[in-house]
Amino acid sequence: MPGKRQRDSIAGKVALVTGGAKGLGAATAERLSGEGARVFVVDLHDPTANRFADKRITSLRGDVTSLADMSEVVEDVVSRAGCLDIVIANAGVAAKGATVRVSSPSTIDRLFDVNVRGVLNTVHASLPHIIDRSGHIVLLSSVFAYINGAGTIPYAMSKAAVEQLGRGLRVELAAHEVSVTTAYFAMINTDMIRQSIDEDPAAQALLNSLPKVLHKRISPEQAARAIVDGLSRRDARVVRPRRWAAASSLRGIIASALDARLAADGKVQSIVSTLDSRTGKNSLTT
Repeated sequence: MPGKRQRDSIAGKVALVTGGAKGLGAATAERLSGEGARVFVVDLHDPTANRFADKRITSLRGDVTSLADMSEVVEDVVSRAGCLDIVIANAGVAAKGATVRVSSPSTIDRLFDVNVRGVLNTVHASLPHIIDRSGHIVLLSSVFAYINGAGTIPYAMSKAAVEQLGRGLRVELAAHEVSVTTAYFAMINTDMIRQSIDEDPAAQALLNSLPKVLHKRISPEQAARAIVDGLSRRDARVVRPRRWAAASSLRGIIASALDARLAADGKVQSIVSTLDSRTGKNSLTT
C-alpha cells in the first residue's frame, strides 16, 4: 500500500534485553522470541533461576552500571550467537516519592547510575556490533521526560536524559543505517509501579492531580508489543497509552500552564508537604 512503512522481520535476529528477569523486560524478551528472535536477557538476578521456559531465551548475569560487565555480556552474546542485531536498554529503577530537599543523596546517585549510566554503558558496549549489522537500539524513556516530575524529580530527570540520548543517537547513527527507538510509557502494571505508587497514598494522590484521562495503565505485554512493533518499523518514538502522544506533541504549550496550576493547587501542595517530611526514606524500587 502506498505510504505504508515496510516492517523489518524480527525472525532470525539476535537481541539483548537489559533488566530482563521480570516485568517489561521479561515480557519484551518473550515477545521478541515469539517473533523468531534469539534473545539474551541480562540482569543482576541469578541466571540459574531462569524463569523462561522458551529455550530461545538465555539469561545472563550482569550489572548495567559497570561498563566492564556490559562489555563482557555483549562479547558473550556475540560469541554464542555470532552477532548482535537488537539492543533494548530496559533496566531501570524508581524511588519512592519524596521531594529533592529530603531525598537521600545515595539513593539519587544509585538511580542515576542505573537509569542513565546503565543506558550509556549498554549503548557503548553494544554499538560496534549494532553498527556492523545496521541494527536497532531501543531506549526506555517515560512520559516523565516531559510532564512535571514533582515528588519524583530525579526519576523524571533521568528519563529526560534518556530521551536526549535517543534523539541524538538517531542523528549520529543515521549514516550507519542504525535505527533508534525511544519508548515513552506512562504506568505499566509492574512491581516497580506497585511499590512506588500503589503502596504509597501520597504518590497516588499526586497522580490523581493529573487529568483522569491520563490515568490508564497498560500491561507489560501491551508495552512489549508496542516496543517490538516500533523497532520492526524503525520508529523514532513509541508512546503508550496512545492518549499521551497528544501531551507529548503539545508539551511546549501545556507544560508551563500545567506547572503553574500544580504550583498553585492547595491539594498538590499538601501532598508535597507530606513528601517533604520523608527525610532519608526514599528507597529504590525495581
